[in-house]
Amino acid sequence: MGSTARSASSGAPRGQQNITSRRVYVLALIFLAVAALLIGRLFWVQVVIGDELRAQAHEQRSRTYVDRARRGDIVDRDGNKLAYTMQARSLTVSPVQLREELKEQQELQMRIDGLSADDIAAQVDARVEDTLRTMANEIPGMIGDGEVTSSGDNASGEPTAQVGKVSAKEILDKLHADTTYEVLVRNVDPDVAAKVTEKFHGIAADHQDIRQYPNGAVGENIVGKVSADGEGQFGLEASRDADLNGIDGRSTEDVSADGQSIPGTLRDVVPAVGGSRVELTVDLNLQTYVQQVLEQAKANSLAKQAEAVVLDAHTGEVLAMANTDTINPNGDVEKQIKQGKDFENPAVSHPFEPGSVAKVITAAAAIDQGLTDPSEVHQVPGSIDMAGVTVRDAWEHGVMPYTTAGIFGKSSNVGTLQLAQRLGEERYWDYLQRFGIGSATGIELPNESEGLLPVIEQWSGGTFANLPIGQGMSWTALQMASVYQTLANDGERIEPRIIAKVTGPDGEELPREEPKHTRVVSPETARTTVDMFRSAFQQDPTGVNSGTAQGNGLEGYQLSGKTGTAQKVNPETGAYSQSAYWITFAGIAPADNPRFVVAIMLDEPQRGVLHGGTGGQSAAPVFRQIASWMLSRENVPLSPPAEPYVLQAQ
Repeated sequence: MGSTARSASSGAPRGQQNITSRRVYVLALIFLAVAALLIGRLFWVQVVIGDELRAQAHEQRSRTYVDRARRGDIVDRDGNKLAYTMQARSLTVSPVQLREELKEQQELQMRIDGLSADDIAAQVDARVEDTLRTMANEIPGMIGDGEVTSSGDNASGEPTAQVGKVSAKEILDKLHADTTYEVLVRNVDPDVAAKVTEKFHGIAADHQDIRQYPNGAVGENIVGKVSADGEGQFGLEASRDADLNGIDGRSTEDVSADGQSIPGTLRDVVPAVGGSRVELTVDLNLQTYVQQVLEQAKANSLAKQAEAVVLDAHTGEVLAMANTDTINPNGDVEKQIKQGKDFENPAVSHPFEPGSVAKVITAAAAIDQGLTDPSEVHQVPGSIDMAGVTVRDAWEHGVMPYTTAGIFGKSSNVGTLQLAQRLGEERYWDYLQRFGIGSATGIELPNESEGLLPVIEQWSGGTFANLPIGQGMSWTALQMASVYQTLANDGERIEPRIIAKVTGPDGEELPREEPKHTRVVSPETARTTVDMFRSAFQQDPTGVNSGTAQGNGLEGYQLSGKTGTAQKVNPETGAYSQSAYWITFAGIAPADNPRFVVAIMLDEPQRGVLHGGTGGQSAAPVFRQIASWMLSRENVPLSPPAEPYVLQAQ
């Protein structure tokens, strides 16, 4: 028995050992399988898709920041700022993400406070809404230094806090939006924005540049404006956008999961390069005065609009370029547009028929060709027939013994065409080209018009009966000023310029193309023509030697210029209107030593330009006002006495 018992007892452990061995084997297989799976997964992650995952991780933790370049200033000839950039902030938010984070914060706080899951579910949305309403009501007050016009919620539960245009309701609507990005408030002071972001979770202060126009509507037709994105839209802001804009900076940095910067990871830093400073030839004080004079002239005369350009007689630099109804970029733009105001600059973009102002080209050409002189007497009838077209003077008369000075001083259409016939079409066309008619001046402003001048090959029989007296072609106010600048500058035309210099962010002046100089007439011809056109200002008690601008002279100064009245085309009939006119004037001050050239246009004035509608249907009083202001301010020496011209032989 003993041997049998030993045999039975030794058999049990052997069976258990077999079971244990199998279990160990299975476990080992499972372990090896898991290990193989992990190793395979590790190989897949690190080798096969390792580069892709590393790139994704790098992308997720790296942030690229853009440092906006500061836009360059635009200043006048004395350094007065016409446009500059002020730094500000825009308060922004991701509404969807903000509400999710606020919900998580409230749930956590309620769990800490010991609320049950049911209570948390019941209260969390209301608590989030309370937080959003607090933000909406307090932000306007923080931005407006606490000067809130109203606060709290109204009877319908809507927030009513508001400072200026910052409305609590609009902010709350944006906080409720199902979007990932909203701008709550623009143009916020950086210090105020920092306080808002510090107080309220989820609000960010994005960098923003605010373009400032300190002079409002003054010069705005020249300067233009930028869009909300900082891109030039009108005027020099548009045409010189590349110079003014600068080059944005850029940098890259890694951040942690909670958005904190990781020290030592800043790289690829490219500093911003500021925009260039553009200095204009414009005189801000003169620009202001000219705009005021034009607005008053428009109001007095009931004209549709008015324009004026003032040039330096010897350099062609634009000292002022004004028009009425210029918009104020600091005001309510939409409201002003509805009132008829705009950002346009018609002095360079809207041509018109110059009328008798253009007769100066015929005068200068005839004198330059030796075909006449100021004292020559012409027998001028009341009308003339040219190629079947009959042209009359503005007043009825028989044959009159007008001198050349009298033809232009009294503005005789017939006498002008008699001189044009001496010139002939070919030579007259040549002088039009020399004066730049039908070509853009090249001014550094957008949307410049070339005007309208039919090429000589397209002239019909009546074309030569219209052009010498200022009809059948169109000029801009700038082109009109350029014609008279040519004569004031001893017969040399200089392309007008409005930019004095452009200075880069390093302080170095950038190279610019010099304006083109063109010899148009001889110096002697130019001086003779300018002096002869003093006749327009002559005032004779008998009327015999009076000019069309009589009564608009300045005591102690010689002035030279020409009045103009151009019929507008009636759009319904296609013929010249008998009631709608462009009234023009171009002049030089002083005539004996030219300093300034002024060109003016009034569109359909109904009466005179002076107070109460006095001053006659002429733009000469506007010239007188501008010339007087400039001569006085610059302390220009008085002119020597000069003998008046004989306009009508006895």
